[in-house]
Amino acid sequence: MKLDHTKIKTLGDLKSAGYQSKSIKDELRENLLNKISKGEEVFEGVWGYENSVIPELERAILSRHNINLLGLRGQAKTRLARLMVQLLDEWMPIIEGSEVHDDPLKPISRYATELIKEKGDKTPIGWIHRNERFYEKLATPDVTVADLIGDVDPIKAANLKLSYADDRVIHFGMIPRANRCIFVINELPDLQARIQVALFNILQEGDIQIRGFKLRLPLDLQFVFTANPEDYTNRGSIVTPLKDRIGSQILTHYPESIEIAKKITKQEAQLDQRQSDNIYVPEVAMDVLEQISFEARNSEYVDAKSGVSARMSITAFENLLSTAERRAVHSGDTKTSVRLSDFMGVIPSITGKIELVYEGEQEGAGFVAETLIEDAIKSLFPSYFPKIDKLQRKEAETEYDELVNWFFDGEGFDLLDDDSDDDYKTKLDSVGPLNNLLKEYQPSISKEDSYFMKELLLWGLVAHKKLSKHRFTKGIQFKDLYGSYIRGL
Repeated sequence: MKLDHTKIKTLGDLKSAGYQSKSIKDELRENLLNKISKGEEVFEGVWGYENSVIPELERAILSRHNINLLGLRGQAKTRLARLMVQLLDEWMPIIEGSEVHDDPLKPISRYATELIKEKGDKTPIGWIHRNERFYEKLATPDVTVADLIGDVDPIKAANLKLSYADDRVIHFGMIPRANRCIFVINELPDLQARIQVALFNILQEGDIQIRGFKLRLPLDLQFVFTANPEDYTNRGSIVTPLKDRIGSQILTHYPESIEIAKKITKQEAQLDQRQSDNIYVPEVAMDVLEQISFEARNSEYVDAKSGVSARMSITAFENLLSTAERRAVHSGDTKTSVRLSDFMGVIPSITGKIELVYEGEQEGAGFVAETLIEDAIKSLFPSYFPKIDKLQRKEAETEYDELVNWFFDGEGFDLLDDDSDDDYKTKLDSVGPLNNLLKEYQPSISKEDSYFMKELLLWGLVAHKKLSKHRFTKGIQFKDLYGSYIRGL
């Protein structure tokens, strides 16, 4: 039943309107069933979980469970919890002035019961929008029981001239104040074990204990916890009795395909409108960008247990467009297209988002980042051009001989970071074998994408040790692998 919150001002009005109390878990359950029956999308904007995490989360909500979302960083755990707000009723009635959002028909606080006893049906009613029914706390080692549950307030006792034996001297913490709301504790294992123990009674028995007070305060909460599997062994752990009281533990995961990863990156990237309007991004550039994260998750240099957040691709995409934008301004171009050489500008986004193992630390974060970019190109190369076998007969002919010979016979060429679009295209067009390979293996490619694809060809041959690439102050130089050495003899 939908109530008109603008007209209902008193407890009597609420009763006349036919309001019935229901717990937050029943509220979430009913609204979820309603959305599913109508075919509406429940967790909008979360990609890649349609057949894994979301069905499990929906089953947990239908089962009225408290939930633990377990997964590596950057797997949308907190976002899922925040989207649960959309399953709440739009407006919720409370006793006006109540610290703990008392249900008008089932008050739990001393304040609310005494007010109703005094004013009866004239008790004033307030309304809370569902967006205000989400509470979130990051678990850190300095969190105390007082923060979460409450403590005795000596100032209140003095002002009201109350004995410390009176429960009115209690100052409620975040959890009681989140009564009838969704309460999220992020990074639960970081919470000290003694603080986790303080949650036992709230989850199971519905009472709270503060400094000797044991109040029967049947709080109505939907708890959602998030945790990183690494935390179970490194920084802390979830104590076993608390795990036992959490109804469903749901494992999250990273995107399983580049297509899903691209959707997430495009949705989450914070771009200036001028970047979106003036910078063209070839689709293959997005593929390379996402492949970097896939390579990092399997790299021998990166700590797999720590994970590689989806935020790496998002910030790398923002840096990629900023690199192209800066280049265009320097060269006087009003519009430009992303180049493969622009990927050197995303290295700061990679180095800050990966945890290196010992071998990676020895090589250095910059080297690892460049290796990941090269590995991404190497992995995607066979999707567009003939595969280059690792082992080939010395005299065997390949599709790339003409291009390799072009570099062997010449001095190579440079692509400068600040080349204008016209200079950049002219340089790539001057390499005849590049044009021939593109016509043969990518005949339907658009003109806009063709230059990125030509550069991909060059970088791909470098990754497969067919050409050499040298980074210098102002740009990149491509040369043959051995010719310059032979000519110097």
